[in-house]
Amino acid sequence: MEISGLISGLVVGIIIGLIARILVPSMQPIGCIVTILIGVVGSAGGALVGSSAGWGFWLTFGTQVLIATVLVAVVAAAFRKGT
Repeated sequence: MEISGLISGLVVGIIIGLIARILVPSMQPIGCIVTILIGVVGSAGGALVGSSAGWGFWLTFGTQVLIATVLVAVVAAAFRKGT
């Protein structure tokens, strides 16, 4: 994998993570790095689902955001219970 692919994946992960944090309706006690990691995981998972199903850009993007939003909610709940 080239460095440009890694950088673009990181940028997409940041965008997906930020959208997911906006969509979760409560205060999330997670930091920026965790948000980026969740965004990258959600982006990769959604891209995998979208490409295997043969979906277009918008449906794949929606799936990426949905996966990241669920992950933000789960991780925020786990951090909230731990503190």
